[in-house]
Amino acid sequence: MKEERYRARDNVPEAFRLIYRAPMEYYLSGLLRQTHNQQIATLKHFAPPIEYKNVVMPDRPKLRFMDKVPILPTNMKAPKMQKKLKFMRGPEMVHNTLLYKQYGIVATGGGRLRWGHFEMMRLGIGRKMDINRMFAIWRVDAPWQPITKKGQGQRMGGGKSAIDHYVTPIKSGRVIVEMAGKCEFAEVKPILETVCHKLPFKAMVVSQEMLEEMQAEEERLKRENLNPYTFKYIIQNNLGGCHKWLSPVDHKWFGKYL
Repeated sequence: MKEERYRARDNVPEAFRLIYRAPMEYYLSGLLRQTHNQQIATLKHFAPPIEYKNVVMPDRPKLRFMDKVPILPTNMKAPKMQKKLKFMRGPEMVHNTLLYKQYGIVATGGGRLRWGHFEMMRLGIGRKMDINRMFAIWRVDAPWQPITKKGQGQRMGGGKSAIDHYVTPIKSGRVIVEMAGKCEFAEVKPILETVCHKLPFKAMVVSQEMLEEMQAEEERLKRENLNPYTFKYIIQNNLGGCHKWLSPVDHKWFGKYL
């Protein structure tokens, strides 16, 4: 027995064997091997459920279908347009906040949305969202900017090509899609992330709290900066003759946007 082994190890005299007790590890061996099941009653503190008293569900909770080609009058020929890269450069100054103050997808870089991207977002979000508790809205216009393209194997010249497709230019900071309703961020995030990674530009899933924290952090860094030689100061004062390598965009956005 284990008790006899401990008694021989400790050299216990014969007279004290009746009152000898093995070390505590002998009695705890069952607990250490998890052969004793002990029930413990604890007090649980669950947070109260969030109330959504101010949420009003719309009649059509899903994203609406976007036209592939803009509708024009019958007596009007479809106009052509230049590249207009300025529509994708710089920050978005208007549609950069959440209307319902809940969740959405925000672009972190410039790009163009084609009709296929609209369908990908509409179907991807509509199949996974709970229409009884959630709803989604577009924050971008349908494709409106014409993009021309020559056929394969054609020579240069011959005037401007025919319109191939239409796109929607996006600037950095633009809200693409917004989701709201009687739901939490943990429910909406996986739904929006499935379509966020498929967009042709960098984007991220955000909540209203995340946008406020990002804005506060940007203001804090600007306020607590101790280095006077910022990128803006270097460009404005042409330190090191940097104007030789800068583009006109750098003089406007100071390296923050392409």
